Amino acid sequence: DVQLQASGGGLVQAGGSLRLSCTASGYTHDAYAICWFRQAPGKEREGLTCISIRSGATYFADSAKARFTISSDNAKNTVYLQMNSLKPEDTAVYYCAATYYSGSFSLAMVLVYPIDYWGEGTLVTVSS
Repeated sequence: DVQLQASGGGLVQAGGSLRLSCTASGYTHDAYAICWFRQAPGKEREGLTCISIRSGATYFADSAKARFTISSDNAKNTVYLQMNSLKPEDTAVYYCAATYYSGSFSLAMVLVYPIDYWGEGTLVTVSS
């Protein structure tokens, strides 16, 4: 099984930046996509962005396009979510997730299809 460990959350003032990390272990091939989701209090979980570990292709949901960046360091089995110009409405528990992805369909669909593995979340709180 794939295990995921998210870290890097914390308290930040509006306008600030945070970088979340997701370290993965247990997968024996590179046909995976790692994605970031978030769930704010009282709201449904929202898919933000994904990266293909094999190709490095990325996808961003509209809510993440302008201020968030996803990247991977495959040597460290770690995916990063860089979040800039944070707003109080970005306050949420952020989850990383992994799912089998060979590149045969749009990476955007990974945020819609069932996810294979979830990590524990990391809380991001943005103060105004």
